[in-house]
Amino acid sequence: MSEVTLKVNGETHTLDVDPTTPLLYVLRNDLGLRGPRFGCGLGQCGACTVLVDGTAVRSCTRSTSSVTGEITTLEGLAVNGELHPVQKAWIEEQVPQCGFCQNGQILTAKAMLDRNPNPTDAELRRGMNGVICRCMTYYRIHAAIRRAADSMASQDAPESGAEAGL
Repeated sequence: MSEVTLKVNGETHTLDVDPTTPLLYVLRNDLGLRGPRFGCGLGQCGACTVLVDGTAVRSCTRSTSSVTGEITTLEGLAVNGELHPVQKAWIEEQVPQCGFCQNGQILTAKAMLDRNPNPTDAELRRGMNGVICRCMTYYRIHAAIRRAADSMASQDAPESGAEAGL
């Protein structure tokens, strides 16, 4: 065991854990976060996805000691109680069926939209490839990503002269 410091969802945590422990186990078992899920344990399904400095990573195969950046889980996306546009779009498009993959889908979509705010259909499929949905809600997932992209673009758009009162 050794002392490991993690910054998760804006809070710093110092834990006494085996440094080789998968990050997923520390997030769920030690910090009580339920967003990241154990799916395959091999980093292939995406249910365990978290963001590390904005990049989607599989937490089930990443050792706790190897993480040096800020970790964001599904619980950390909302700001001041306001859901992130991707989370809102998920609700509006009624994406979840069983809900098991949604953590990985949402965080992967957020990371992709941060890198590419207006992906083509091919880029969207490629960006989301590897996050498995056993219920096959891929059409709703893609619709929600499109909705979130539109919402994020409208939030970032500068006001026109008339709207700005000029």
